Amino acid sequence: MGVGGAFLTLSAFNSFFPTMVQGRGWICIALVVFASWKPERALLGAILFALFDAFQLRLQTVLSGVVPYQIFLMIPYLLSIAALAVMARRARVPQALMQPYRRGER
Repeated sequence: MGVGGAFLTLSAFNSFFPTMVQGRGWICIALVVFASWKPERALLGAILFALFDAFQLRLQTVLSGVVPYQIFLMIPYLLSIAALAVMARRARVPQALMQPYRRGER
């Protein structure tokens, strides 16, 4: 998430403003649950979300004026909520999740 935020700040927009990530941090948290804490699945899920985000941009250009653009902005988030609802039931959390780490203890 940090690298993505640095990219947005330094490369994409060359400035910082408070609403630049537009809730994508919550998508990252949902992505971890969707991927069942597995990096390979998280990468595929991130690519899938990026695909939906690019798709909504294309739909905005094709259907501009017919449908409000806010509807298109919702598409990636609605699809990620749907994917999370499906995968969250089968997700297995790590056993040490939310347990404090104390060095030398098991």
